[in-house]
Amino acid sequence: MKVIFMGTPDFSVGTLEALIEAGHEVVLAVTQPDKPKGRGGKMQYPPVKETALEHGIPVFQPKKIRDPQAIAELEKYSADVMVVIAFGQILPKQILEMTPYGCINVHASLLPKYRGAAPIQWAVINGEEVSGVTTMQMDEGLDTGDMLLKTELTLDKKETGGSLHDKLAKAGADLCVETLRALENQTAVWEKQGESPTPYASMLDKKLGDIDWNQEAKAIERLIRGLNPWPSAYTDWDGKVMKIWDADVVEEDSNEAPGTIVKVEKGGFCVQTGKGFLKVLSLQIPGKKRMDAGAFLRGYEIKEGTVLTQKK
Repeated sequence: MKVIFMGTPDFSVGTLEALIEAGHEVVLAVTQPDKPKGRGGKMQYPPVKETALEHGIPVFQPKKIRDPQAIAELEKYSADVMVVIAFGQILPKQILEMTPYGCINVHASLLPKYRGAAPIQWAVINGEEVSGVTTMQMDEGLDTGDMLLKTELTLDKKETGGSLHDKLAKAGADLCVETLRALENQTAVWEKQGESPTPYASMLDKKLGDIDWNQEAKAIERLIRGLNPWPSAYTDWDGKVMKIWDADVVEEDSNEAPGTIVKVEKGGFCVQTGKGFLKVLSLQIPGKKRMDAGAFLRGYEIKEGTVLTQKK
């Protein structure tokens, strides 16, 4: 097939490479504009642009995909299908209906669950045991189009947003190739979505990681994993931001207020939550690299009775 590929971040790259490897002719890669990064403000290519250029694929980076000039540019390529995965802009009807096979989206959830921008992280935060990828025929709604194929996987006990991202990126790449094969072979079956049983998977922001110690330990532990590696979960320790990267739930309680450090042990320290202790196993403070809690305790004094608080 002649494919216009639309995507931006790392999550999209595996699918682009899989389409090329499967023998599809990717005639154009459409991605977000370059952005400045770091203190020097040097312009950085989106991951999809880097990969496309490596394969000699033309790149188009419109500020607004719905502009008439952008739509006219896409029409030049006479593609059979558009594949869209984490592109970052809403497509107008004119683009959705431009090619014979329309726009096929690769979405990192088992639709209709977790429509929205951050389905991977919210699946971990909400304690889902199973997640997956769905390919769908895009319509004008937000992740509401007819479903084509699904693949699912079981989350590990210590699954993080980062580890699930990588697993679903690979699964999505394979599923997209399978979906295009079904379209070509005319064996594809479309299935309507029902109502979503989960809240909209809204974009993540840094404030989400500000730990509320009144929550139960199980919820905080899932938040830590879901926001690893970005934007991370954190707390205030003596006026400093302490990022927490790994923790265990301990089925104990004390009479101390939530946020109070109730035990300091060789391998970590336990914090009272709204229900249960949270044993901190890995953390990071400003100016230092991530370290296990045992190493941290050898260099810094933490006393029982110390209270960790929210930054806000």
